[in-house]
Amino acid sequence: MLFSSTTFLFGFLPAVLLMYFLMPVLFRKHSRTAQNAVLFLFSLVFYAWGEPIYIFLMCLSITVAYFTGIFADKTRLPENKKDSKGPFAAMMTAVVWNLGLLLFFKYTDFFINTINSAAGTQIKPTGLALPIGISFYSFQTLSYVIDVYKGNVKCQKNILHLGTYVALFPQLIAGPIVRYIDVAEQLVHRDESIEKFAEGVKRFCVGLGKKVIIANAVGELFDSISHSSQNELSVAASWIGIIAYTFQIYFDFSGYSDMAIGLGKMFGFDFLENFNYPYISDSITEFWRRWHISLSSWFRDYVYIPLGGNRKGKARQCVNIMVVWFLTGFWHGANWNFMMWGVYFGVILLLEKNFLLKLLKKSPKIVQHIYALLLIVIGWGIFAYEDTTALLQNLKNMFGFGGLPFWNHMTSFHLSQNALLFILAVVCSTPLIKKAGGFLAKRKPVLYETVIVPAECILLFTVSVAYLAGNSFNPFLYFRF
Repeated sequence: MLFSSTTFLFGFLPAVLLMYFLMPVLFRKHSRTAQNAVLFLFSLVFYAWGEPIYIFLMCLSITVAYFTGIFADKTRLPENKKDSKGPFAAMMTAVVWNLGLLLFFKYTDFFINTINSAAGTQIKPTGLALPIGISFYSFQTLSYVIDVYKGNVKCQKNILHLGTYVALFPQLIAGPIVRYIDVAEQLVHRDESIEKFAEGVKRFCVGLGKKVIIANAVGELFDSISHSSQNELSVAASWIGIIAYTFQIYFDFSGYSDMAIGLGKMFGFDFLENFNYPYISDSITEFWRRWHISLSSWFRDYVYIPLGGNRKGKARQCVNIMVVWFLTGFWHGANWNFMMWGVYFGVILLLEKNFLLKLLKKSPKIVQHIYALLLIVIGWGIFAYEDTTALLQNLKNMFGFGGLPFWNHMTSFHLSQNALLFILAVVCSTPLIKKAGGFLAKRKPVLYETVIVPAECILLFTVSVAYLAGNSFNPFLYFRF
């Protein structure tokens, strides 16, 4: 079930909100437990909507996290300070379980196909469907047990609360990767208010607009260009297609994150931000501080720092960076293009860290920005094509080695039909609208809060629903990750 679907907007969401806010009336003494039960059960329904079989897998992951968390917590008891084998074993059990799940469901067929190609064998792939959201909830349960083991957070002894954290539908299938340490207190003590609910509605409508109005439209353009025959293409059209994909993946994913954060606020949760206008970056280092923040920080805290970070010399730091970025690419999918993409950014980040950033800072801002955007777009050009042949052909086309003209009539058609869409995408990729809203909020606070914001939300919601009703193209890219 997609957030950007009429089933969710007019069926699932009203039902869960109604039941959630009825709980304090029906169960005054245990209202929070009752509300968490509602969230947990509705989250199971949400997940089971597309994959009813895999709901048992997620429940098993919750159970494993619950018991390994309790055992790992023993390191924090004074009488067990000298015995760390049991808790360490519990933590390693969680590591093996979660990484084993990912490797089995996400990468088994990739390894089989690679062996078949390299060795000429005919091992039959499993053909298993990838459980939706497994990359996200595996990282969440894993970080929970590790944090308990390290003493950063107390273990959760109420399995319902832990289950609510793992299965919470706003962030279940596409993130952001919400760490237990950030919401532990909120699971038991959180404040719902009209103001917070209104803020959540506003954030949800913004995310819905990003997804439906912009991401779907530029996604259709990329889909059209990427499926065009070679004789219909041009060098410029190849760039237009990848630029369209660059906007699609940003508005698709950041829009979904906005909707998740907005839904969280409706239920009293505060999730951390996942995007901070990444396309205004002046370097790739800055870009990765602004893009998919929850994933970058996860790899930093649970991979890069445990490997030694920058504490063991320059050579070891470079190795650690490349390990992190290979794993980052590997996390995104079981295809060589994702690993190429991870290594691509890892190499650029190494170059920037060692000398390139110093040179960039001496350049004009516009040069820095063009440099960053160019490398970002090329990176998405690698990311977009899982088929290696199509990937290499598109890169050849982009750089003039595909035997294509620079421009043709189809290029003019695509550009003329989508010029306004690209302008909208560019503007919405920057903080301009947010700054304009902040300016109005300071100058005319009452007008802004009581008239402009509600009007914006109604307009965004109405237009988005109209787009959904009139267009069947509504993919979500991160479902496959």
